[in-house]
Amino acid sequence: MSNIMKFPKINLLVKIIIAIILGIIAGQFFPIWLGRFFATFNAIFSQFLGFLIPLIILGFVAPAIADIGNKAGKMLLATAALAYLSTTLSGFMSYWVGDTFFPRLISPAALRNLEEGHDLSAYFTVEMPPLFGVMSALVLAFTLGLALAYIKGDTLKSALNEFRDVVSMTIAKVIIPLLPLYIFGIFLNMTVSGQVATVLSAFVKIILIIFAMHIFLLLVQYLIAGLVARKNPLKLLYTMLPAYFTALGTQSSAATIPVTLRQAIKMGVDEDTVGFVIPLCATIHMSGSAMKIVACAVALMIMQGLPYDTPMFAGFIFMIGISIIAAPGVPGGAIMASLGLLANMLGFSEADQALMIALYIAMDSFGTACNVTGDGFIAIVINRCFPSTAHRMNESL
Repeated sequence: MSNIMKFPKINLLVKIIIAIILGIIAGQFFPIWLGRFFATFNAIFSQFLGFLIPLIILGFVAPAIADIGNKAGKMLLATAALAYLSTTLSGFMSYWVGDTFFPRLISPAALRNLEEGHDLSAYFTVEMPPLFGVMSALVLAFTLGLALAYIKGDTLKSALNEFRDVVSMTIAKVIIPLLPLYIFGIFLNMTVSGQVATVLSAFVKIILIIFAMHIFLLLVQYLIAGLVARKNPLKLLYTMLPAYFTALGTQSSAATIPVTLRQAIKMGVDEDTVGFVIPLCATIHMSGSAMKIVACAVALMIMQGLPYDTPMFAGFIFMIGISIIAAPGVPGGAIMASLGLLANMLGFSEADQALMIALYIAMDSFGTACNVTGDGFIAIVINRCFPSTAHRMNESL
């Protein structure tokens, strides 16, 4: 009987879609006094999210840097460098495509008055100033991570790992479950202000372009892998498809590791290399995530009529490759870790960040699948460069 009464677990993407639809419908008939209740929730939730952002950066980046530093070696440095290079180049490709094509597809300044156009205001809000700024969090994370890698302090490292678990649990148990209600409030507000049609039209165009970009990125990665390994790149990519489709379902690079390991071995990569590279890249190789974040950011800046240039996005892309290291194994982890940079470096408002979250999660599965499949490309290159090093590295760990 208990099994009959159990309801199937609803995917976060489905919840977000339902929230958007309900927000649009409710915006047609909700009285202003009722809509202001949701505006009040959004105001408080935004304050809490702003308070949490520096803690997310500190909690994820510091332990990740300490772990990498403790495993110092040529093979590890090469893997980390290649993963970071792949992530940043993906971001630059995304910026170039967005800067070239989005102005032709999206009405510039379509949402210039996104903030001023809202007819719903909060009854009250609760100020929750962050303990420190985003850049302070990054500097502190680097300082602690590098120091721990050097002194090998177990006590502080254990504390940081536990702090990371607390932050990760807060995201998984509080932020993610409340996101659909937050998105509902945003789209309710936009419907009341008459801007929802513009947003949805832009969403569809952006999603289609990003989907095409992530296919192109995988083709380029495996063309390089094929040249390095002297194998058919399409056959290599075909071999990794089980990992790709598993990531589509799990929305987690970590949960897909067993399948990624198996398929990388089938491509002919040495087992020791696979055992070292794949788990590491599951946390530091975020090419698909960076591509989505940059494309969405460019699109929203065009829609807002906000000025931007290449140097601004160059700095943002270089920092994104660091801030989303070890993003939690929950849907939307990368976008949560990047919200601080969006606000600090690109000037995104709370409403802009909410739209980024909705747009990012709408494509979260494809970004994760791109990350995971790209891990196989890195494994092939590292295997070619270090054919006999992996076994010694794994023994030392």
